[in-house]
Amino acid sequence: MQYDMITLRELVGKVLVEYGEKNPDICVIDSDLAKSTTTNRFQEAFPERFYELGIAEQNAMSAAAGMAAEGKIPFYVNFAIFVSGTCWTQLRQICYANANVKLIATHPGMDGSYDGATHHADEDLALMRVLPNLKVLVPSNPDELREAVKIALAYNGPVYIRCARDSVPNLPVKQQMKMGKAVVLEDEGNDFAMIYEGSTTDLAMRSFEAYREKGKKGKLINIFSVKPVDRELIRAVAEKVEKIVTIENHSIIGGLGGLVAETICDMPKHAPLARVGVEDVFTESGSLKAVKEKYGLTVENVLKKLEEV
Repeated sequence: MQYDMITLRELVGKVLVEYGEKNPDICVIDSDLAKSTTTNRFQEAFPERFYELGIAEQNAMSAAAGMAAEGKIPFYVNFAIFVSGTCWTQLRQICYANANVKLIATHPGMDGSYDGATHHADEDLALMRVLPNLKVLVPSNPDELREAVKIALAYNGPVYIRCARDSVPNLPVKQQMKMGKAVVLEDEGNDFAMIYEGSTTDLAMRSFEAYREKGKKGKLINIFSVKPVDRELIRAVAEKVEKIVTIENHSIIGGLGGLVAETICDMPKHAPLARVGVEDVFTESGSLKAVKEKYGLTVENVLKKLEEV
């Protein structure tokens, strides 16, 4: 399948402006990365609703809680490592209060590229999905990003949106996106199932095609909603297919692979599971392509894992 590629991170500001025009309660908080996250577009459109709090991420998260308490709808936008890691204690308090704070985390997983181990967020899904009340959405294309923001606005409580820095296929959504629902992108048979999160969409699609060329017929499943997850669909698939592989730009511990394992572990019978992702190490600095190849995010490794199951 041929498709154009696009970087979701470059659309964040544009999408927030679109919704900001409709809702005057939306405001944006930045920590000195507005250009990198593209929230500078919101700053230009609505300077009175844009708050630059500098490199003080924990204070920024606390300010978001205060704005939510005053009836505003704050979007705190920053790199995933800072939103999930640096601010975890403050976010935990937000979740405890079920405050109406929205989070958009760019540069997830190894998408920090040359920033290296300090700025890679290979643990953010694990950190986020363990928090009660927090919803976690992972869009895989521009339409899904818009839908994720729309869903977040409709939900009265904290929402974490994981937004890829690396390129993803610029494809339209096949169905309406919903919190708690996955999307079956391809359903050709029961030889296997590939389950992926948004930032690995291109790899998943290329891997699916490569395995198809080997004569295998399977399912390709997009986990748009990590929390709540589509438990019913995952368990139904696990009963039918011969094997499952998860693909994630994240540690295999606590991320998508761990989530699928937790979802099927109490079934009396289910397909064996292989996980493609970062193998419990700190990832290094380098180009996106080189770093992801070094740590196993390749078509060859996906097919190797499937064959080993």
